[in-house]
Amino acid sequence: MTAPHRRQVTGFSNPLVKYLRSLRDKKHRRRERRFLAEGLRLLTDARECGVLPETLVMATDRDPHPLLTALEDAVHVAGGDIVEMEPAVLSKVTGKDNPQSVAGVFAEFDTRLATLDRAKAPIWLVAQALRDPGNLGTMLRTGDAVGAGGLILIDDCADPFSVEAVRASMGAIFTQAVATARWDEFIAWLRQGDGQLVAASLCDATDYRQAPYAAPCFLLVGNESQGLPQAYEDACDLRVTMPMLGRADSLNAAVAGAVLAYEALAALRPGS
Repeated sequence: MTAPHRRQVTGFSNPLVKYLRSLRDKKHRRRERRFLAEGLRLLTDARECGVLPETLVMATDRDPHPLLTALEDAVHVAGGDIVEMEPAVLSKVTGKDNPQSVAGVFAEFDTRLATLDRAKAPIWLVAQALRDPGNLGTMLRTGDAVGAGGLILIDDCADPFSVEAVRASMGAIFTQAVATARWDEFIAWLRQGDGQLVAASLCDATDYRQAPYAAPCFLLVGNESQGLPQAYEDACDLRVTMPMLGRADSLNAAVAGAVLAYEALAALRPGS
């Protein structure tokens, strides 16, 4: 028997199904200011961060799990909507043939620079024109791993609230602050307070292991194929480079960000 606080959705043409599917499209996400996340682990991470979905969607053939029960109870107490769907209907929502048994609709976070507290953490990650949602999600995971304050996305980047980026973040979308800005807006904000801007660069740069990192340290990586514009590099306080001993002339943007983040962490951690 279905619990009284749950409702059943059975048809593909149900308006809720159409609404949920629309959130896979950036245009509709921006209009609704909502995004989709799927998977019990990811939604549990959100709950543990104090963030609950407005709508919780569960597959009818799901296996019982204490974390799912805790999630459902929390959403119910908060007054959220709880829906059950056949797996075939849920697959239409997530766009996956074998969807996980639970998904949620979350309100997008405030991504203005003004919401950031630069003193919150010694390290911040910054990406310019990052186009791959997988790389974006990976940078969020890196930020979580090194205790960064968050990820600042400069110029035209992939949408941090896309299903692909949220999935790739492995829950870090809920632990890391995310801000978006144009370059001029970002550099003006940065120079209003403390902050060392460090660029991953190939020219006139210091070896990344010898660089004098200073907190709060903003680690900047560029577009996957073009790198950083020269004017952006020129505006940085420090340019660092990583040795390339093989035939490749550069690292993946997200990998470069991770290497720099851990080096900065080692340099800035007390007692290092």
